[in-house]
Amino acid sequence: MTKNILVVDDDKILRNSLGIGLRKAGFNAITADSAEYATEILSRITPDAIVLDRMMDGIDGLTFLKQLRINGNDTPVIMLTAMSGAENTIDGLSGGANDYMSKPFQLQELVLRLNNITKSSQKTAKSNEISFGLVFADGEFFIKDENGQNKLLSLSAEEKKLLQNLISPIGNIVSATPMVAKRLRNKINGVLSDIDIITVRGMGYKIITNKH
Repeated sequence: MTKNILVVDDDKILRNSLGIGLRKAGFNAITADSAEYATEILSRITPDAIVLDRMMDGIDGLTFLKQLRINGNDTPVIMLTAMSGAENTIDGLSGGANDYMSKPFQLQELVLRLNNITKSSQKTAKSNEISFGLVFADGEFFIKDENGQNKLLSLSAEEKKLLQNLISPIGNIVSATPMVAKRLRNKINGVLSDIDIITVRGMGYKIITNKH
């Protein structure tokens, strides 16, 4: 399966070069010229990894990354930046980056690092089975049937993103539009009796278990 990589960099030449290079390496590269545009893209898709510049006009990369983590988005991130040195690396990793590379860099090294962090992410996802029968694997949600087989839970991109945030970890309170939350609740209630999505007034939504 082709991995989707979101490249966020305000340097047009580098951004386009990265997009071309990653596509030649077998990835599906999606590019954004700002953190603001990247946020818009992430509202529609869930990439396998993000390659993120640190110094950008508008919202800088580190602020953007910290907000992603606060919002429960655990997409693997490689921070790619001209800000080298141990102190900057520590700042990036402490802010939520999975890896930190200094410019200039070799494309081959970036590809190797992307393969490493996406493999680690997939292993975590494949083992992410919640006790009430909901399974997240390879970017999709499944329900275990009575025979122990995984049955795909058909969700829109918005519903999938909401559910990911709700379970990372269980108990998260997540903001969402009422329409998306209602659709997801109906789909969950139709296949699972042990959990429900409830409204937390003035804050958003959370998953609760109905087991006693």
